[in-house]
Amino acid sequence: MGRWFLHPLRVRYQETDQMGVVYHVNYLNWFEIGRTEWVRRAGISYREMEARGLLLPVTNLEASFRQAARYDEWITICTKVAELTSLRVGFESRIFGGDLTASLGDACEDEEPPGDLLVKGGTRHVWVNREWKPVRFAREAPDWYDKMVALAGLDR
Repeated sequence: MGRWFLHPLRVRYQETDQMGVVYHVNYLNWFEIGRTEWVRRAGISYREMEARGLLLPVTNLEASFRQAARYDEWITICTKVAELTSLRVGFESRIFGGDLTASLGDACEDEEPPGDLLVKGGTRHVWVNREWKPVRFAREAPDWYDKMVALAGLDR
């Protein structure tokens, strides 16, 4: 489902331990960067969503670590939508070594982006209001829901 959207990033010193290896929690931060950039690419900002009273907390998180990223290396955060309903959204995330945008641009149609896979995972979320009650995104913000469906490559 959908295509991968790519976001390159250079590993910063504060993201590593004394051995220059990325501390594991930073991969989860990178998943969040990928989600935020995916939503931004749909023409929506988290700031605007929250101003409308729409929140998107994580309900599930998975990460499988394959190889370590190291200080000052380029990595590419790859993100795509795995599930999108009016109530829930799930993202798949991949972290690859190197800057894949140099050869692929900012998107990849392949089943899996090519390259040196470092971490594989994803997150699931539910739409809630400020009172943390579930809401139907398509009802609360139909224009944004349509943008996300279009970017995810989903048929409605």
